[in-house]
Amino acid sequence: MKNPSLYFLKDNGKFPNSHLPVLHYPGVVKVPVLFAGRRIKALFRRNGWSNNWRDGIFTYAHYHSNTHEAMTVIRGRTTLQLGGEYGTLIKIQKGDLLIIPAGVAHKNMGDQNDVICIGGYPEGKDFDINTGEPGERPGTDQVIAALPVPANGPLCPDTELFTIWSRYRSNAVS
Repeated sequence: MKNPSLYFLKDNGKFPNSHLPVLHYPGVVKVPVLFAGRRIKALFRRNGWSNNWRDGIFTYAHYHSNTHEAMTVIRGRTTLQLGGEYGTLIKIQKGDLLIIPAGVAHKNMGDQNDVICIGGYPEGKDFDINTGEPGERPGTDQVIAALPVPANGPLCPDTELFTIWSRYRSNAVS
């Protein structure tokens, strides 16, 4: 696979974000014309990323504390904000893969259905949704800190994701 763009997002007081980078692989997925959703879900599942969904991306900042998330854009394009208000803006479109570490806020800056994505979670974890409300932390911070780095990426059983994230996890300050 191509080298991903890495986005580092620091704790902003409202959103924990992560010492692990968001990985963005532009155009890495050749989206099939027929049954795209079904085929991408099957690919994710083969590599241990299940509890799959097909939908747009929420138009409010949110994060998951109990799991990492991967999504592939199968239709459309939009701008995604990472990290919360004043965060990093990235353009995503059909064929892009994003792997978002637990704790990283993400928000669709367009309409929810400007993109349709297939998403999934390592080992099929059920996800929570946090929006940076008072009282979420420090509980969510403790859950995030306990999460392991996935052994596989969602598209292939290689160790690239594990290698990249392990490099930054070992540098994390406890």
